[in-house]
Amino acid sequence: MLSDVTTPQDLDDRFRETLAALPAAQHRRDPADPVTDDAPLTGAQLLDLFDAQVTSRQLDLAGRWLRSFGEGFYTIGSAGHEGNAAVAAALRPTDPALLHYRSGAFYCVRASQVATDPADTGEPVPATEPEAPADPEAPEPSDAEPTAGRFAAYADAARDVLRGMVASSQEPIAGGRHKVFGRADLAIVPTTSTIASHLPRAVGMGLAVERLRRLDSAGRRTGAGAQVGGAENAPWPPDAIVVCSFGDASVNHASATAAFNTAGWYDHAGLRIPVLFVCEDNGLGISVRSPQGWVEATLRSKPGIRFFSADGDDPVGAYAAAAEAAAWVRRHRRPAVLHLRTVRLMGHAGADAESAYRSPAELAEDLDRDPVAATARVLVEAGVATGEELLARYDETGWQVRRLAEDVLGEPKLASAAEVVSSLAPRRPARVARSVADAAARASGPGAGARAEAFGGKPPELTGPLTLAQSINAALADGMIDHPQMAVFGEDVAAKGGVYGVTKGLRDRFGAARVFDTLLDETSVLGLGLGAGLAGMLPVPEIQYLAYLHNAEDQLRGEAATMQFFSRGAFRNPMVVRVAGLAYQEGFGGHFHNDNSVAVLRDVPGLVIAVPARPDDAAPMLRTCLASAAVDGSVCVFLEPIALYHTRDLYADGDGEWLAGYPEPGSWVAGHVPIGRARVYPVGSADDLTIITFGNGVRMSLRAAAVLAEEGVGTRVVDLRWLAPLPVADIIREASATGRVLVVDETRRSGGVGEGVIAALVDAGYVGAARRVAGVDSFVPLGPAARQVLVSEEAITEGARTLLAR
Repeated sequence: MLSDVTTPQDLDDRFRETLAALPAAQHRRDPADPVTDDAPLTGAQLLDLFDAQVTSRQLDLAGRWLRSFGEGFYTIGSAGHEGNAAVAAALRPTDPALLHYRSGAFYCVRASQVATDPADTGEPVPATEPEAPADPEAPEPSDAEPTAGRFAAYADAARDVLRGMVASSQEPIAGGRHKVFGRADLAIVPTTSTIASHLPRAVGMGLAVERLRRLDSAGRRTGAGAQVGGAENAPWPPDAIVVCSFGDASVNHASATAAFNTAGWYDHAGLRIPVLFVCEDNGLGISVRSPQGWVEATLRSKPGIRFFSADGDDPVGAYAAAAEAAAWVRRHRRPAVLHLRTVRLMGHAGADAESAYRSPAELAEDLDRDPVAATARVLVEAGVATGEELLARYDETGWQVRRLAEDVLGEPKLASAAEVVSSLAPRRPARVARSVADAAARASGPGAGARAEAFGGKPPELTGPLTLAQSINAALADGMIDHPQMAVFGEDVAAKGGVYGVTKGLRDRFGAARVFDTLLDETSVLGLGLGAGLAGMLPVPEIQYLAYLHNAEDQLRGEAATMQFFSRGAFRNPMVVRVAGLAYQEGFGGHFHNDNSVAVLRDVPGLVIAVPARPDDAAPMLRTCLASAAVDGSVCVFLEPIALYHTRDLYADGDGEWLAGYPEPGSWVAGHVPIGRARVYPVGSADDLTIITFGNGVRMSLRAAAVLAEEGVGTRVVDLRWLAPLPVADIIREASATGRVLVVDETRRSGGVGEGVIAALVDAGYVGAARRVAGVDSFVPLGPAARQVLVSEEAITEGARTLLAR
């Protein structure tokens, strides 16, 4: 018995031995006939699956070869999981797929399907039919035809994968940023390596696909229907289903649990989600075993999700089960899971020494279940090909893959920071401004009637001065009117209108299809937004409190913010996430409702973070975020200071100076607020001191500046408005104008916004005086004790006086 069977050489040798030992069938079978009397696959189709599996296997071997001399940077392979080729063959090439990182064979099949442009008959699409089996006496392929014959269908897929392995900037989806399975023309959405993080997005895609399908079938794609539709933006056919694959260890992850629960919850509620989950179960999470029977028991127990199962080393059975599962999801528009039992060959990745946690007997047993050898065995037993012929195909594919590997070695890599971040978060401010101008023109022109109807004949500009909450509500309504693909959803946002009434009345105006309540799970709320954005919608999910976002922050960091980065803009998830947050709520305390931690957001590359402090900033900033999401695919967080929602006064009770009128559409262009631009409030001469702040700090700083003005001190209060990207140019200009800067940061001293402001000043060579007033490094306690750790007006005033005394 072999003591170590994890090396590429061992795997190759064992495969060759297996094929050499296969006895030839008594009779040859016509490749056009089923491999058995009742099999759903013909011999030609199974040969094609074999070629896809072999291509994937040879890519794994090439990856280890590249790594052996330092030119390969990714060695998580698909060996043992090649049974997923049957799953791809059972689907349509227009079914969007979010794939597990062991999906090489799936990717090869999907690429071959698209390359041959199969007719959409409404039935499962098997792998494309190849030429007849090769003549064993045929000459070896010539150098003049490096991708000729059978391999031509898989050459593009192989080149894609190899380019990812060597981090080539010519790799078609991530451009050398990561090795992922993805391509827009294959309807394969790239996923990160974060375990199970793509499952909530898949549920969101399914919900959006079905929603748009229903709108399309109702004939509401034009005219008045466009105000509630968005089907015209859908990138996939109306009857598409979403496929999402993952490993067995992922079923234990909170993100997976959230996705399964959400799919089942919506199914129980009568909303259809056409998602096929595919669990590729090799029994291991790196070195940790899945308890015997646990994965199947877990998947079978998911309410609202139909269960199917198959063995990955039975290509005919796997195809039949996958075809049945896909047909069921497509017909019923309901979620299902396919439990595909697999093995893992060559370890987890790289130099993983399986012998440290698995016995030689276990490793040998897995080799006996090699899915590529299993497919070869069926082909030989059916008389479709001989072992010698299949080995010739294997060797020819290996030769072609090695040639491609040598070709991609010389391709350029990303060579500068600018190249790396070019696809991260594109910013086209001129186009965003034009989009706002177009919205203004429509609202005051052709769309004036619809707008008047939506507001019940009384638009917000005629209702008098508004609070921050009222201004956001009006801007959301205007956004819903102008963006027919926009949807507002979250916990309590529909019937209740939000905990603070910010979404009050929106469901009545725009209907339950566009304004709806979700289950109470932030991961799922954001996952729905991610999927909806990919499907062509403009989602505006709400996270009820900033503290609740931390339960689901990876959906923003690992999923939302990386989508354009890892797809070079081929896929986008435009989204404006409304979050009620920050502190200073009187009569309602505790750190879950008074969270002043935004560091986790500011650390996410490319994320836009807006913090409107005043009503007259809230509407134009929200319009900018919506336009940026629609134009650039931006992921925006609209952080709304809870304590300022209903504030009316600034200096004295009844002065109404924190209220503001809502601008009529004709003034939207003049009042446009670009991303990354601050607002300055001069108080007195404005020559002595610059206070830089945001959120609740704006109101406190203006009050402190009024006190200082009585002492003869002129202050300019700078409202950052945008925490990412910071308005660096405005910061430097306003700081230099006085030479004294007081940073008022209501977040924490460590990891707070103030650190970024001070760093920007230092980087710009600012030589004036600077001081910080910031929150204490503490959670916000209940009741009056909160005042001990939060910034106060008195602390601002004293900080200013100390700075002026230097």
